[in-house]
Amino acid sequence: MTPLGYRRLILTRHAKSAWDDPTLDDHDRPLNDRGRRSARALGDWMASRGYEPEEVLCSSSARTQETWAVIAGAPLEVRPLMRIEPSLYQAGTDRMLSVLKTATQPTVMMLGHNPGISEFAAMLPARAPMEPDFRRYPTAATLVVDFQIDDWRDVQPGQGSVMDFVRFDGRS
Repeated sequence: MTPLGYRRLILTRHAKSAWDDPTLDDHDRPLNDRGRRSARALGDWMASRGYEPEEVLCSSSARTQETWAVIAGAPLEVRPLMRIEPSLYQAGTDRMLSVLKTATQPTVMMLGHNPGISEFAAMLPARAPMEPDFRRYPTAATLVVDFQIDDWRDVQPGQGSVMDFVRFDGRS
């Protein structure tokens, strides 16, 4: 939970997706085994840190929805409002910001795609994390950033404070 006067964004790129069926449209690609392991590790990490989204804004792609479904299987105490947002599929920064401004809960998780999500992550905090993978924002990368605002409609680039940045590769 975030204190009064704060908003928290958990910004996640979908986990690793499968490429083994060339007939599938990009939008319909599921996670591969490595991606499911990454998403499970991410969910456990979120639960261990108390990062409990109260609202989830998720791209309509199969891989983002599956990423959330696996994360949601972690021992999270909060069951968030879930919103599938078709416009987040391959969205740029302007669209992502516009969707975030429609959020209604103090702690929001947004799941999306590169390159938009890495650009969005880079523009949100006042100071980016000194993590080598931050600019690349690999699959299952997650930024937790807090804003000193009362309403998501007031969120602006460059005003966030980084609380955490993590990535899971699912190889172990």
